[in-house]
Amino acid sequence: MDAAGKDGLIYDWNLAGPPTARPSCPVQFDDETLRDGLQSPSVTDPEIPAKIELLHLMDALGIHTADIGLPGAGPRAKAHVEALAREIVSSKLKIRANCAARTLMADIDPIADVSQKAGIGIEACLFIGSSPIRQYAEDWTVERMLEHTTTAIRHAVKLGLKVMYVTEDTTRAHPDTLKRLYTAAIREGASRICLCDTVGHATPQGVSALIGWAKGLVAELKAGSEEVGIDWHGHRDRGLDLPNTIAAISAGASRVHGAAIGIGERAGNTPMELILVNLKLLGWLDQDLTRLPEYCQAASRACGVPIPSNYPVVGSDAFETGTGVHAAAVIKALRKGDTWLADRVYSGVPAGEFGLSQKVRVGPMSGKSNVLFWLERNGFDTAPERVERVFQAAKASSRLLTEEELRSLATG
Repeated sequence: MDAAGKDGLIYDWNLAGPPTARPSCPVQFDDETLRDGLQSPSVTDPEIPAKIELLHLMDALGIHTADIGLPGAGPRAKAHVEALAREIVSSKLKIRANCAARTLMADIDPIADVSQKAGIGIEACLFIGSSPIRQYAEDWTVERMLEHTTTAIRHAVKLGLKVMYVTEDTTRAHPDTLKRLYTAAIREGASRICLCDTVGHATPQGVSALIGWAKGLVAELKAGSEEVGIDWHGHRDRGLDLPNTIAAISAGASRVHGAAIGIGERAGNTPMELILVNLKLLGWLDQDLTRLPEYCQAASRACGVPIPSNYPVVGSDAFETGTGVHAAAVIKALRKGDTWLADRVYSGVPAGEFGLSQKVRVGPMSGKSNVLFWLERNGFDTAPERVERVFQAAKASSRLLTEEELRSLATG
């Protein structure tokens, strides 16, 4: 692929060096908004209608699976999981359901019960800690962990559930322990294993090494038979969540996890919307993402988590500028009638790809071009005295002027 953009207007250094390894097969996405996302200390657990809205938006974005809850947590959790499972069936959604569970029968049985009542297959995501530090804190032995693993997976498979075996804190676990756990899980019938950066410890190099190691083990265990999928589940404690997820895909993970606007325990999960945006920009994903802002806004509203104004792509400032030089370049592109150019001349992310557009604002750092553009776009003539009045008010302000203030000045 050439390193130049449209008509050579962009030289892309991302393509000039050794390329990021492209996934050999299309990657799948698992949305954790309605389970791991709700473990955030500051979120509100939404009511069923809000969860259903989010489920439909996940489906519209082409997300493959969603963790719809941990029904073993209690009657309310189970009722919500059942309502979401029934919605998938009644609305004929493409998205598939999975549910979290500890390696305990008391957590697995409610999943099977919901699956039977709703008439839908539900993947059981059975999790257990795997790192030495967790073992020490819990007074666990590897033998006890193996016993829990084999008993739980055997029980789930007997109930007709597909199983994803999840090792918490995988990125700090010893390979010998992981080998014993994964070997037992796969032999008992787990169809996927999930490698977790539970505390956000990993770096991209570490992720690549771990995924590569897991691929080798799976190939060794399943030689000549149906392949076991490898999932990646990352957290953002060090802010490396997104590069780690891209590294996991490059290294061979077949499904990656995320949550809307990154909600989740402590600093949160990898933001699903930013995974999708980056894979789209890398050319690894070709699907309509114009409803991405709606998905993020719905999650923000349902969970009571504000989207920061400077948040990438969906933040209110992401495609707005009041700076004279920047705005002038965008305005010149728009006056050429070239939306492709306007979307990229001062933006590394093309707003139109995600259902958004560039906005020119007026404030203390604006030039007269901002004022002229705003007046033209809003049906005012550009008489010199009007331009000067608005311009001087903007220069005297300590912030961007609101639409109401601009209209008042323009009509004054």
